[in-house]
Amino acid sequence: MELCTLPKVYVHDIIIIGGGLAGLTAAIDLSCQGYEVVLFETNTYPHHKVCGEYISNEVRPYLKRLGIDLSAEGAVEITDFEISTVNGYKAVARLPLGGMGMSRYAFDNLLYQKAIEQGVSCNFLKVTEVEYKNDRFNIKAGNKMFYAKVVIGAYGKRSVLDKSLGRDFSFKKNAWLAVKGHFYHPSFPQNLVALHNFEGGYGGLSRTESGAVNFCYLANYQSFKRYNDIAKFNQNVVAENKFLKQFLNEAQPVFDSPKTIAQISFQKKSPVVNNILMCGDTAGLIHPLCGNGMAMAIHSAKLASTVIGEYFGKAAYSRSQMEHDYAKVWNRTFKQRLWYGRKLQYLLLGKRYFEVGVRMVGSSKNLLGFLIQKTHGQIIE
Repeated sequence: MELCTLPKVYVHDIIIIGGGLAGLTAAIDLSCQGYEVVLFETNTYPHHKVCGEYISNEVRPYLKRLGIDLSAEGAVEITDFEISTVNGYKAVARLPLGGMGMSRYAFDNLLYQKAIEQGVSCNFLKVTEVEYKNDRFNIKAGNKMFYAKVVIGAYGKRSVLDKSLGRDFSFKKNAWLAVKGHFYHPSFPQNLVALHNFEGGYGGLSRTESGAVNFCYLANYQSFKRYNDIAKFNQNVVAENKFLKQFLNEAQPVFDSPKTIAQISFQKKSPVVNNILMCGDTAGLIHPLCGNGMAMAIHSAKLASTVIGEYFGKAAYSRSQMEHDYAKVWNRTFKQRLWYGRKLQYLLLGKRYFEVGVRMVGSSKNLLGFLIQKTHGQIIE
């Protein structure tokens, strides 16, 4: 008689699904607090991700507390911002907090190495099932079952898990795609992050630690599907903006082909779903024009790590209280930024309003600084 082979069972304090900025930062923070952390990521490190690759300085002190110094790893200091319209009008401003330019290829790998150093167990397996039952989570990954007291969802903008969790946005088609490439460019300023508008989208430019310029843009399908080809779309639509045309004419691509991601949703999400604490883009995606997605992911990891520490450290602190507190502090920290991001994107994609708006902010440095501040947070002490 042949016996069935049952999957092995593993028990841990905390499981983190997703090894991007939010997942890795939470893993480092929680392991620093002394908890046993298991992290699941589909792809091995290092790898490129579609991202604007600009990090606001608001998270710099927090990262240093975790032992991460981006400047020491070659991150580019960014102090200035410019924004332009399709018609060629440009406004410039000094960034209130400033930031850093660093590729996800380097940044994620740096966090991964730190997590390994801290004793985090990293598994390159795809999580296919998550169930909360009898005050614990049952996780299936590969042919293995893992059990944990707490689970953080940090698996990015969209996953098959979203459907199994019944998240509304995952059942709808979304009209956005993003394209990213690295380029060698001889004269793009070191200290600048630039945002340039084109029909149906906009693109950002900034230096990374390698010296290459990251060019990442967001476009809607209505605009893109007329060409359905990145090279043709760049030539016929993106290059309508004279600043982007000049950049593309002068720059040399580093990648053999651009990196892309489709079905991007900016719909409202919940920071707690089926008792899982959601972090980073999994909890809410800010519009890329705000340049605050990376900092938000890192900050959300801090918020989750704080309430989880309370939950494990205080017997009277219940799971329901932890979930309530996380949702409350997440909304207090990010809800207004997301609202401003939605409004700014609406204006950015409306030709008439955007042209007038850029001319207004161009004539008032205080106004442009105010708008930047509204989509960013304060320094995390």
